[in-house]
Amino acid sequence: MREALDQWTFVIAAYAVTALATLALTAWSWLAMRAAERRKDRGR
Repeated sequence: MREALDQWTFVIAAYAVTALATLALTAWSWLAMRAAERRKDRGR
């Protein structure tokens, strides 16, 4: 049995968190953009 920590678990987790955060930020920005476009169109 190994006693040392396997750093690859943490590296993969960090990449997964980064990918999920990027996707969440992209979705949030896209939804905000659509809402702003709707507000702009209603103002015309």
